[in-house]
Amino acid sequence: AVELLVQLLRDGDAEGKAQAARALASLAINVDDIMVVRAGAVDPLVQLLRTGNANGKAEAAWALGKLTAGINDDDNRIAIARAGAVDPLVQLLRDGDVKGKAEAVRALTNLQ
Repeated sequence: AVELLVQLLRDGDAEGKAQAARALASLAINVDDIMVVRAGAVDPLVQLLRTGNANGKAEAAWALGKLTAGINDDDNRIAIARAGAVDPLVQLLRDGDVKGKAEAVRALTNLQ
């Protein structure tokens, strides 16, 4: 299912992309965050963070935050930083809605 969600994240409409990001975050929390990263979710999540609507950006930030929330997620942090997530997270912190700003703070905190 992870690969299908990553595909939806790449090719879906705005709502589909937001829901895919949310589902991937849930899988990262409840199943395996490394599996989500290895399935190729990071780049499309960062792309959604850059170009999505307000809900999509917030969901992408939430997912990226969950992929970096664990104590042993250093490889995920590096992959997310290398994918260019920091600048769009800072931009979301500046310009996002309340939900987006909150998720950007969490994600940036976890990336430290």
